Formats: sequence, C-alpha cells, structure tokens
Amino acid sequence: MAKTRGATRAANAPALDSLDFALDRGSPVPLYYQLAQQLEAAIEHGALAPGNLLGNEIDLSTRLGLSRPTVRQAIQSLVDKGLLVRRRGVGTQVVHSQVKRPLELSSLYDDLEAAGQGPTTQVVRNEREAASADVAAALGIAEGGEVIALERLRLTHGQPVALLCNYLPATLLDLDSSRLEATGLYRMMRTAGITLHSARQTIGARSATPEEAARLDEQPGAALLTMQRTAYDDTGRPVEYGTHIYRASRYAFDFQLLVRP
Repeated sequence: MAKTRGATRAANAPALDSLDFALDRGSPVPLYYQLAQQLEAAIEHGALAPGNLLGNEIDLSTRLGLSRPTVRQAIQSLVDKGLLVRRRGVGTQVVHSQVKRPLELSSLYDDLEAAGQGPTTQVVRNEREAASADVAAALGIAEGGEVIALERLRLTHGQPVALLCNYLPATLLDLDSSRLEATGLYRMMRTAGITLHSARQTIGARSATPEEAARLDEQPGAALLTMQRTAYDDTGRPVEYGTHIYRASRYAFDFQLLVRP
C-alpha cells in the first residue's frame, strides 16, 4: 500500500519543479504578468502538459520569492484564458494551450501538428450534394451543380477546437473519410498535384447555437470565431470553399501588421 501511495505522489508531483523562471524585479512590467507569460510559454511549448499540476500558491510563492497575491493574480489570468483550472482536492492543473494560428494560407491540421498539439479529426459528413447559391458563387459553378461536402470536427489532446465545413468541385479529387481522419485536407490536395496559391478570407465572431455548443463542448451562447475562405490554385481556379467555427476560448489568429511606407 505504501508503494501505491508513493507512486501516486510521484504522478501528482508539481510539474514546475523542472522549470526555471527569470523574473526581473526592476522591470516596469508587473511581476504577476511576467510569471503568467512564462507559465503560458511553458504550456504552449509543452514543458507543462495537459494534466500537469502546479502545486499550491503557498509553495509557488515561497519558491519564487513572490507574494501570494502576485502568484494568485498570475494563475487567475491563465484560468481566465482557459489554460489552467482549479480543482478541489487536486490543486491548479494545466488544461490545454490555446491554439494560435498564423493568418496565412495553411491547413489547420498542419499548423496544429507543427505546434505539437496532437491533432485528430472526426469526419461528420463526406458526401456529394447540389451546390447552394453561396457555394456555387464561391466555386464558380452553376447553382445546383454537384460538389463534395465535408464536415469535420478537429480536436487537440482529445478536446474539440473547431468545426470545419468545406465544399470542393465534385471532379477535383477523391476524398476518403479514413484518410481525412489521418491527415489534413490541404495535404491531400497537394498529394493529388493541386498547388494552392492564394485565398480570400473573412474572419468574424458570433455566439454558439445549442447544436454547435454541444459539438464543441461549450455552453450555448459561448463566443465563437468564424472564418469563410475560398482557396485558389496556381491557375486561379477556385478549388475549395470553407465555413469554419472555432472555440474562442481555445483558438486565436496570430498576425503581424506593417505600417505603409
């Protein structure tokens, strides 16, 4: 029995023991913010993984030489972001890192894989149907023409992040559901010899419907990011039209703004 208790303690040992924090007490940046930024970086880079414990505020404040209110404020800021959760009888625990995606023509699957987020996919729908007016206009085909309609749930670390709806010209390529669950759509297109060149994209936000909330493990009315995209190949032909929704608590677009000369 003693061996079992020891193994449990080892499994639940605070994950911060292996991390070093560089806090600049002479900086105008508040100490709580410095600590929060370094904890967030550790989560994003995998040094703190989902399920890892941080220990209690007293131990952490003693180790870092910080006041408990400072540590509490840092932890609360990450709880508010959805990166940490306080569990009664367990302590503060890492939940997941927020997905930060570059605003460029890339596959969500490829971006998640490159960030070490462990993406998985559930194909909800993969069938042929008649194009609606919006889909037809985006793909440059006649309304009612046949298209491939895909609906996929994208997850990281077993948690849903996005619900993806995509429409492609029916003659573009064959899309096997088992392959779609093992890789990304754009990767399959590249393998088929389709060279993606550019896209027109619109980003917005709205509240989740009850059905969307259930699929994304959110509360009805929770904030969602939305994206509409039409992608073109190197001949200028539209090859894909997508309407996607993302959990705002788990996902953000990351881009750089430049001043015009």
